[in-house]
Amino acid sequence: MASDSDDDMPLARTNGRVSQAHISKDVDRAMDRADAKFDHVPSGVAVRNGPVVEDKMEVDEPATNGNAKRKARTSTSKAPKYADTESDEDSVPLAKRQKVSKKAAETDSDDDVPLAAKKKPGKLPPKITAAAFGEESSEDDEPLTAKLAKEKASIEKKAEKEAKKIRAEEIKAKKAKKEDSDSEEDVKPKAKRKTNGTTSAKKSNGVKAESDSDAPLKKKTKKANGKVKVEDSPAKKARGKKDDSEEAEEIYRWWDAPKKEDDSIKWDTLEHNGVIFPPAYEPLPKNVKLVYDGVPLTLSLEAEEIAGFFGAMLNSTHNVENPTFQKNFFEDFTEEVKKTGGAKDRDGNKVSIKDFSKLDFKPIFNYYDGKNQEKKARSTAEKKADKAAKDLVEAPYTTCIWDGRKEQVGNFRVEPPGLFRGRGEHPKTGRVKKRVMPEQITINIGKEATVPTPPEGHKWKAIQHDNKATWLAMWQENINGAYKYVMLAAKSSIKGQSDYKKFEKARELKKHIARIRKDYTKDLKAELMADRQRATAVYLIDKFALRAGNEKDTENEAETVGCCSLKFEHVTLKPPQTVIFDFLGKDSIRFYEEFIVHEQVFKNLKIFKKAPKKEGDDIFDRLNTTQLNKHLTNYMPGLSAKVFRTYNASYTMSNLLKELKDTNISIQEKVKLYNDCNRKVAILCNHKRTVGAGHEVQMEKMSDRIKGLQYQQWRLKQMILDIDPKQKKKKGAEWFELDEDLTEEWVLEHQAFLVQEMRTKIEKKFAKENEKLVAEGQKEMKAKELAERLTAADDLEKKLKKENKTKKVEAEGKGPSVEKCQANIKKLDERITAMRLQAEDREGNKEVALGTSKINYIDPRLTVVFAKKFNVPIEKFFSKTLREKFTWAIESIEDEDDWEF
Repeated sequence: MASDSDDDMPLARTNGRVSQAHISKDVDRAMDRADAKFDHVPSGVAVRNGPVVEDKMEVDEPATNGNAKRKARTSTSKAPKYADTESDEDSVPLAKRQKVSKKAAETDSDDDVPLAAKKKPGKLPPKITAAAFGEESSEDDEPLTAKLAKEKASIEKKAEKEAKKIRAEEIKAKKAKKEDSDSEEDVKPKAKRKTNGTTSAKKSNGVKAESDSDAPLKKKTKKANGKVKVEDSPAKKARGKKDDSEEAEEIYRWWDAPKKEDDSIKWDTLEHNGVIFPPAYEPLPKNVKLVYDGVPLTLSLEAEEIAGFFGAMLNSTHNVENPTFQKNFFEDFTEEVKKTGGAKDRDGNKVSIKDFSKLDFKPIFNYYDGKNQEKKARSTAEKKADKAAKDLVEAPYTTCIWDGRKEQVGNFRVEPPGLFRGRGEHPKTGRVKKRVMPEQITINIGKEATVPTPPEGHKWKAIQHDNKATWLAMWQENINGAYKYVMLAAKSSIKGQSDYKKFEKARELKKHIARIRKDYTKDLKAELMADRQRATAVYLIDKFALRAGNEKDTENEAETVGCCSLKFEHVTLKPPQTVIFDFLGKDSIRFYEEFIVHEQVFKNLKIFKKAPKKEGDDIFDRLNTTQLNKHLTNYMPGLSAKVFRTYNASYTMSNLLKELKDTNISIQEKVKLYNDCNRKVAILCNHKRTVGAGHEVQMEKMSDRIKGLQYQQWRLKQMILDIDPKQKKKKGAEWFELDEDLTEEWVLEHQAFLVQEMRTKIEKKFAKENEKLVAEGQKEMKAKELAERLTAADDLEKKLKKENKTKKVEAEGKGPSVEKCQANIKKLDERITAMRLQAEDREGNKEVALGTSKINYIDPRLTVVFAKKFNVPIEKFFSKTLREKFTWAIESIEDEDDWEF
């Protein structure tokens, strides 16, 4: 096996040539001795010029990288001394001796939002167990992750068989195709088949049309003005004609269109209106000042704006009480104060700001808080008018013309200035995000298009016409020097094609997964340390959905890691085969898991951790993400480590859904079945979140709602007795009793709630009607009208008090009957069942983020197939935003009943 580095020499040599048998025996014997005693095996480094079994040898010194970037590795002629025995600390879970993130960090997910918890050193997150989801639990309540790992193992076996079958069918199909082409080689076609009304082999747009079946369901016709009109296909028209008022270009069915010859060209024509800049800074009133040591300060507008950033967020204690946040803000603020002439008191004397603790931002906070309260207090009509005015201003920027069709633009607003927050323990939290000026922005647009006009007195940094790029505008922010891009919206065809390619790449991996797993299992005992490390890393990424990880500049970024960047302290070994991972992953979410690994993987990790390695040193010191991805492309073009997460999530979900049977159950039960499968995938991908502060309150509210329905049932049963007292004998006295969950105290509280709820509804309706009258220029209703309406709530209160006293409930409604009451009781039973399922689902999701895997890792076509098979509205799984994002998935398999991942 070839090596990428000159340093990596074979572990064994025989007369200058590698002996494979000798290598295998040497390595196996060395591994066995490593388990019993570590003083014979140099671990964690690549070995040079000699077999593993030798006690004295020359080795490479391991590269260390605490907070610095990895340096180039150099060899040394001196052999370092190795520790005689493994540290006892390796048997202790890392969480008990390692300090982790103190602060929580938000993520930007669309549906369910993961949070990183505030963790005390040594405190482990609760293990997710089978009991938490209502599954049968054993005496020791095996963690659900362990159960799912076993389930995934059986799925992997199926995957290997499927991969072999697919590859065999492909080879067979290729041979058959070749034979057909050979036999038809000399046969001249009688006539060329017409495609879309032309006899040309190519379409007018330059794309080859292979056959009639390849024609798009919607075709484009060129107008005189250069715009493209999208026409409905006959199949679409057959489903029903649209109103003339509706536009014919609503959906561009790119998934049905012929594939472009040059996939790198993203557009031929592009027109857009640029970006919207945030409003200019509005100075504080003269009576609102930043106070320093009791003295109100006069600042320049630039410094005052920065002070306002901090003052406006005083209620965000997570940030403003963070020492790093305070330090960074104070540095940037005082620098701006000095740069713009300093701070002055009422008499114009300069004030030196040296101590952050003497700054008082309360006057600024009170001012901005008051403005927010005023904004919230606006009437509905005022809010609608403001929104309409805002929409009118933004309308030209929300869309662009991409190859003649309208496409939605995503983030067309330039980010306003403020204070950088970051995720997790970011070293730059609190720094000032400066206002972005037009001179910093590069516009990407078609050559023939009109360039957007910059704000008056300004000009763009540059104008370019790069049709291989999908961004419309770009600038560099000042915090981390990162580039920000204006892209198309998630529901645009360009983003849809990107998603489609991602999931198709994961589907392609199905064909190669068996070979990849076979190879990395073999390479776990490779003679080259670089190969062995790579095989171990791929094993961890494939089996446990670890992210690949990239090297970071820890001075400028939060110290999060992935598989390839794992440090010594992130991995704890617990014999015989348990590995404990404890590190901060993406978005500073803590990854803490215990995995039982392959015996050889455990041996390898033991070697990779061997002294003289210490805290701060890389586990995989012979590997980085670039090398890993380069190796994976040998199996499949475009394959990278991140494809494994998408493949494993989608393939696992596919198999879990296949096992479900379409039985006669309610829609809510079907939704829960889907969510249970989604939850399993989310746990395998480590898409976890901390229990939200409001979770218990939400669960109590749901419990009260269920009890409220039970109370309604009890009242209906009492009405049955009022209509026909003989029903007590027929049904039995127990059927009419109050549910044991409904105590007398709770009933009284609930009755008071019902009365108050009715009052609130009446008052809200009255206020809404008055707003409508004012908007139409009519007189408001008087308070007397409200008082008359509120008598209904008073009547309800009297009625409930009477029922409590007499212990009887009089029948209500027109023509009350036993049958009607029983029908209503049955409806309430269905609602109670549905609500209990909802509560159980929500409780199960309290520590798991379903949205991340559903949106980013599970092929959306699997959800569409499930919805069709089980006759569940797709709205139950995808919000309006997601339905727009995944239009391609919903529409592309509309008529396919046998689609599989």
